[in-house]
Amino acid sequence: MTKTPLIISTDPGIDDIAAMTISLFAQELDVKMIIPTWGNVALEYTLQNTLNLEKFLHTKVPVVSGANQPLVAPKISAASVHGKTGVAGFDFEEATDELVVPGLAATLMYNAIMDSPVKVTLLGIGPLTDYALLLKQYPNVVENIEQLVIMGGNIGRGNHSPLAEYNIAGDPEAAQVVFQSGLKIKMAPLEIGNKAHVTQEQMTQIKNCGEVGNMLYSLFSNIHEPDGDPRIKIFDPTAVGLILCPEAFSVRKANVEVELAGRYTYGASVINFMSNNPNAEVAIDVDVKMFADWFINKIKLADQGRM
Repeated sequence: MTKTPLIISTDPGIDDIAAMTISLFAQELDVKMIIPTWGNVALEYTLQNTLNLEKFLHTKVPVVSGANQPLVAPKISAASVHGKTGVAGFDFEEATDELVVPGLAATLMYNAIMDSPVKVTLLGIGPLTDYALLLKQYPNVVENIEQLVIMGGNIGRGNHSPLAEYNIAGDPEAAQVVFQSGLKIKMAPLEIGNKAHVTQEQMTQIKNCGEVGNMLYSLFSNIHEPDGDPRIKIFDPTAVGLILCPEAFSVRKANVEVELAGRYTYGASVINFMSNNPNAEVAIDVDVKMFADWFINKIKLADQGRM
């Protein structure tokens, strides 16, 4: 089986940890590089969280330090949801920086993508700052990118502001660069993460999936959603699901723009399903049971792969 080469831009963050864990052990994927960026919490934490996760999982994927702030917008934080360090609920053993590759993320990504004999897939599960920098600095990189799959945006109401989802609101200018790039884009918006939850019974199944399951159970048990919803929502892994379990999703083509000038709507995703010029495929529904079964199975496989 030919594996899909994958680069991950991430801001761990609890659900990012789950998405990375699945990706690192998925038989279909070959993770080439992980780019921690600012986002849920500051870069110093997201970088360390990535290194700590790899130490816990016994993986050795190169890590490149990404952007420490948005292109234009003031920096925001989701520490109230994920904890000060981004991973409230589980004490990872502190890792050294031995996996960190020095250099600019955009240049290192460009070299890896252009050197790949197979087109590379990009996974964006945080603000899109580093991908925007890549596309602006090296526009010809598009020719060797298979697709960009993101968790971000919203069809209706937002979770950062009334009309803006957190990952896009974190760096609206970067998101607009990405959507205007000509890349093939697939998008798991906020509504999909809101629907793709796991039940308490399924949480128990996750807890019983060895050390990896216990780690994720501990983290997910400590998410504090701003709306007070007690369900365990699985946001970032939905983007991985779009790659590995597309049959669980219904998608529609749309034109996606990001509002950059609105006083009350800054960072909002304007998703036009009626457009004759679509630039993305947007997930509009998810089979909750199929997704949850896939999610739990991938955690089991990750635990087996870690041993």
